[in-house]
Amino acid sequence: MGLKTTTFCLGYQQLTPNSATSLTVPARAPDGSVQQATFAIITPEGQNVRWRDDGTDPTASVGMPIYVGTSLLYDGNLTNLRFINTVAGGKINVSYYA
Repeated sequence: MGLKTTTFCLGYQQLTPNSATSLTVPARAPDGSVQQATFAIITPEGQNVRWRDDGTDPTASVGMPIYVGTSLLYDGNLTNLRFINTVAGGKINVSYYA
């Protein structure tokens, strides 16, 4: 029998990144146990966003785009991510998983 793995949600947050904004990565699961998020699903709402994970803040015109109606599945160092709206007023929805 093969190895069975289970993915579970560690939390959710919604941000309005009108200026360069980092994530608040949860350190605990909803049950209170200490967990480390290993990936996140990020979905823009209302406006497109840009992101960078190289230690430099994105701008409204520089960075990797995520378009409304699409999602980014990111499995790198979540604390390095920075987001910004391409036009003010958008939001990002983030779900964290381990």
